Amino acid sequence: MKNSVIVRAVAALAVAGAALVAVPAQANPAGTGVVIHEIYVNGGSAGATYRNKFVELRNPTDTKVDLNGWSIQYRSASGVAAFSGVTALGDHHIEPGGTFVISGNSNAANGAMLPTPDVAGSIGFSGSSGTIALSTSTTPLTGTPDVVLADSNLVDLIGYGGSLTFETAVKSSGTSVTSSLNRTNAADTDTDTDTDNNSTDFTAGSPLPQPCGAACEGSGVPEEPPVVKTIAQIQGTGAASPIIGTNVTTRGVVTAVYPTGGFDGAYIQTEGTGGALDLGTHTASDGVFVFSSELAAGVDKGDFVEVTGKVTEFGGLTEVTTSTGAFSVLDETPDVVRAAAVTIPSSATTRESLEGMLLAPQGDYTVTNNYTTNRFAEVGLADGDTPLDTPTNVVAPGVQATALQTQNNARLITLDDGASIDFTGASNQGIALPWLTPDNEVRVGAPVDFDDPVVLDFRFGWKLQPTGRLLAGGDEPVTFGDTRSAAPKPVGGDVRIGTFNVLNYFSTTGAEYTGGICSYYKDRQGNPITANSCTNNGPRGAADEASFQRQQAKIVTAINTLDANVVSLEEVENSINLGLDRDTALSDLTDALNGAAGEERWAFVPSPADVPAGEDVIRTAFIYQPDVVTPVGASRILIGASAFDNAREPLAQTFRLTAGSAASAFAVVVNHFKSKGSSGLPQDNDQGDGQGASNYSRTLQAAALVTFAQDFAGDAGTSRVFLAGDFNSYNEEDPLKIIEDAGYVNVPRQLTHKETYQFGGQIGSLDHVFASADAFSRVTGADTWNNNAYESLAREYSRFNANVTDFYRAD
Repeated sequence: MKNSVIVRAVAALAVAGAALVAVPAQANPAGTGVVIHEIYVNGGSAGATYRNKFVELRNPTDTKVDLNGWSIQYRSASGVAAFSGVTALGDHHIEPGGTFVISGNSNAANGAMLPTPDVAGSIGFSGSSGTIALSTSTTPLTGTPDVVLADSNLVDLIGYGGSLTFETAVKSSGTSVTSSLNRTNAADTDTDTDTDNNSTDFTAGSPLPQPCGAACEGSGVPEEPPVVKTIAQIQGTGAASPIIGTNVTTRGVVTAVYPTGGFDGAYIQTEGTGGALDLGTHTASDGVFVFSSELAAGVDKGDFVEVTGKVTEFGGLTEVTTSTGAFSVLDETPDVVRAAAVTIPSSATTRESLEGMLLAPQGDYTVTNNYTTNRFAEVGLADGDTPLDTPTNVVAPGVQATALQTQNNARLITLDDGASIDFTGASNQGIALPWLTPDNEVRVGAPVDFDDPVVLDFRFGWKLQPTGRLLAGGDEPVTFGDTRSAAPKPVGGDVRIGTFNVLNYFSTTGAEYTGGICSYYKDRQGNPITANSCTNNGPRGAADEASFQRQQAKIVTAINTLDANVVSLEEVENSINLGLDRDTALSDLTDALNGAAGEERWAFVPSPADVPAGEDVIRTAFIYQPDVVTPVGASRILIGASAFDNAREPLAQTFRLTAGSAASAFAVVVNHFKSKGSSGLPQDNDQGDGQGASNYSRTLQAAALVTFAQDFAGDAGTSRVFLAGDFNSYNEEDPLKIIEDAGYVNVPRQLTHKETYQFGGQIGSLDHVFASADAFSRVTGADTWNNNAYESLAREYSRFNANVTDFYRAD
């Protein structure tokens, strides 16, 4: 999300492309390897046969197959990033000719309960389209379809519905509440057809889960007698254990335990360790995770335990995987384990030396990422007293930006909740989110104080875990500081100018749209909240009147509190595209502002007589306070500039003091350049220098803006010119250099130390106000009011009722 020189929120980026097909090496038409035998992806929906979704594997060979280290993975139909859902198969095997069942999540409480699955997972497979993979690793598969299919860890894969990732041809239909996708000859006890063609290898049929049960526990091969090892010997000094696969016996004190939430295990640490550590000489960790739901249910923090099990690696985390009867609580009194009082190191090697240990973090820490706090209950932290900087906001693109990004990646540490729950999954939205409450602050930029010890953990990135699963209202190990400001700081002067991206303010709701069909993002009860996609370039905002009122209330409160005399707006509905007067939505917003203010405080600048053909469905606009300023002449929009074929053309207006003379005139040009999330021209592909996609287009737009502003100012007879809005460029990027080289000053950068946007756990400014030399000489002050960008997405109107906790406030 971002604040312009007031506010901005971020929308999700989408990547789409043609499917790339490769034939993987895993094809086994003769039945020589484990295959995905059956998938049922509509569990729990109305009319469902079973309450939970499931994936069934089959071993068509005549030998046992060890599944230790393997996983079932999932990503969305259009995904090209890493597979987001990963369920480890743990210490299991498949018997010859046998099947093995892994459960997924449930859409609701409909259908019969599954037979007890061999592995209980929580992946939310889409019921209509997606990609399910079987891998010999728990590291998420990633990349384009051809890259995934060529991955040496891939065993089998099915793309269904509209998936872009599939073997030869997608299985386009067949999933339903009463139908699963089965191998074509699923009833055959000797083989499973696997020709690496999903469309012909699978057919629709009745779901028939057949778990293996206790017979599939363990590797299926006789265990070597365990060897006694210390935890430090198990961990070793490298990124992975030096004795992976070894059956070991070790001892430790339980420092953290997770019987619920998906971790299914406990951390143990060698007795007497921790406390004052010399990180220069401490090279091997004294803590390790023990993966066992039975152990997690049978021990408490402080217990002294002896554990026997196999050494494994789960996504980079060293574990000892044990089983029922292979651990015991000892009667001996151990030496006390103390939390290591250390500053979290940035070196991966040093972090490895602390993996799994109890820590009492020292030094300053600051929230730098809360984008997934409402989804995974994660809070990204940076060492020091400021969030991480977006590299191209502070250094030149290219080599310098790459170097800073590397430093940022090393400095980031994530505070987790001791669980692997996705709170946006339908079956989890009734669980109250930890960390967040309706009125507390977990804001980017907030200082963090550690009150209780945490465990250094590695689950797809370095994380700090509480010593037990954190529930809403539970004992949090940290305290977050207070950084909210109720209003902008005073900036002086006779006229206040502001800019505000209102994030798809559409007074035409999806429910009112008659020009096409809309799909929606919905709340936890299935009610539509915001438009996901509307055909024929329809609305992008609220789904219905109730959601619109919630959205509008927040915007109105913010603008009236901002109380600038001239406000440039971005992402207002361009009503002409919906068959209405171009200013309909702008007029509706102005009326709402005045209604909330209890007076005719605001007016809007009417659209110019001439506007470009084929405009975007969102537009820029001006509102102003007539008691303070008066428009001089009509507004003007740039027409005929090809640079803006993929963005919103600049809109200009001259104002003067209502109580002043013509000499008080000044011009403001509002902008909304092409975003970083997609490319259009061939030159717009992301160059890997930190400036994102479409940087070339934004440089053309910056040059065209400079010429347009110069011409408009000349016609208006003023040298006082302000360029405001959403430039989609950070401070050190090429487009802004073009504007500065033309003589304009970046006012907020010169007069504040605040940024307007957060993305990827880093902060920077995409929204700006530039002033000509004459205009800047008269500027008395500036402020960026971070009233939205640094907050959790849980508080956005579009997430209304997404969790059992009500986070909505009309502020």
